[in-house]
Amino acid sequence: MTHKAVCLAVLGTGSDVGKSVVATALCRIFANQGLRVAPFKAQNMSNNSGVTPEGAEMGRAQIVQAEAARTAPHCDMNPVLLKPVSDVGSQVVLNGVAWMDASSQSYYGKKEFLFAESQAALDRLRRTHDLIILEGAGSCAEVNLMASDIVNLRMAAYAEAPVVLVADIDRGGVFAQIVGTLACIPPEEQARIGGFVINRFRGDLSLFQPGIDWIEQRTGKRVFGVLPWYKHFRIEAEDAVEIESPRPFQPAGESEEAIAVIRLPHISNFTDFEPLAKLDSCKLVYLERPQELGSFRAVILPGSKATRPDLEWLADSGWRGRLLEYAAGGGHLLGICGGYQMLGAWVRDPDGIEGAPGATAGLGLLPVETVLKAPKTTTLTDFTWDGIAGKGYEIHMGRTEAVEGCRLMTVQARNGAACVDHDGCFAGEGRIMGTYMHGLFDTPAITRRWLAGIGLSRVKVDRLHGLAARDQAYEQLAAHALAHLEIEALTSLLPTGLRERMR
Repeated sequence: MTHKAVCLAVLGTGSDVGKSVVATALCRIFANQGLRVAPFKAQNMSNNSGVTPEGAEMGRAQIVQAEAARTAPHCDMNPVLLKPVSDVGSQVVLNGVAWMDASSQSYYGKKEFLFAESQAALDRLRRTHDLIILEGAGSCAEVNLMASDIVNLRMAAYAEAPVVLVADIDRGGVFAQIVGTLACIPPEEQARIGGFVINRFRGDLSLFQPGIDWIEQRTGKRVFGVLPWYKHFRIEAEDAVEIESPRPFQPAGESEEAIAVIRLPHISNFTDFEPLAKLDSCKLVYLERPQELGSFRAVILPGSKATRPDLEWLADSGWRGRLLEYAAGGGHLLGICGGYQMLGAWVRDPDGIEGAPGATAGLGLLPVETVLKAPKTTTLTDFTWDGIAGKGYEIHMGRTEAVEGCRLMTVQARNGAACVDHDGCFAGEGRIMGTYMHGLFDTPAITRRWLAGIGLSRVKVDRLHGLAARDQAYEQLAAHALAHLEIEALTSLLPTGLRERMR
């Protein structure tokens, strides 16, 4: 008989209610209890992605959950990834490879095929693990989408998974979130929901006990716990909700050091800057509206899923002039992936990768041009910069070649295969730099070198950095969850045989 792992689903009453964080916590809790755990999200929509050891692309949230579960990430954990390129269209990454660009309407015509692909991916995971933590997407009670759902209740039913429903009390209306969700789904799906986790509570938990009692009496289901808001650790965010509509910011003179990231409309992989966000004596801020930049130690142009449209936005919004003024005044600019492409002279798209074929003028601050072309590069990359070894990952359609004498990095291996190559470019005595390397700041020595270059050598970079820092955060998250969840009640949803194997 083929081994088949048990599944537990974490679904939500809406988007950004905390499904990813709860799933991450459960991955670490059950891994700590000796089980072989893996995350799974049939369909993810995010421009935050990463690369597996095999060179496949998948959602960054599932890579985080795999790290929490102490297992290697694999594209079976996220077989369908949608990377939005407009309000109505996305690039579809299937089983780790860019598959097609689809409008919302054309994508729905592929749903049954994609559901079958997702089922097959889950089946493969179940053969090599003990427990699979399924994560849903958005609300599991979107009545207009339920018939074609491939990620929420329909996938939970296929996996025969009991469901933990997550609600967010911080946004208000938590009672309506829970009761309304149950009211919107049929009785057989209601029966699959084993109980609730209420997330992002502020204040005195004892004052909420009458609310817990009301929910349990009204629904006949258990509240497994209420998770208070936490600030003593950070878990990477799945999408850009946390950086939406950032406010203008100006450093308070010499008393405050700050680094700015331009919040592009199609920003991707902003998790690159998590290590910078954790620095104690330097503030990382996101800026959306054009403003004077002279007080910032450095300005970063991040990755973009639509480089040419975002370049046009820089020009139309007024950011282009501000950035050129900042560079001319001696400022430090760093571009990563799409941001690197923007710093060059031109971004050319002869095949219409990002829309209509054509070319868009870059900022002209680096002596490079980019040609957008398939296939997509997805690699785990070993590199050195200024003699310092680092590890990162590349996800890009563009080809950008710097001339000898201004190349930034030496590439030594991609996806485990040794190579002799280069990445990136610099100009202006190193004040202007661009690279395709995501995860640049995960290596402490690389972060120290970059900070020294922008005049922040005194800023302390903790040795606990990158993956080591994330691992500590997973332990802190697990401890936080264990302190506030009735974990024995929650694990009662699992079969007795699996519970008996836990430490």
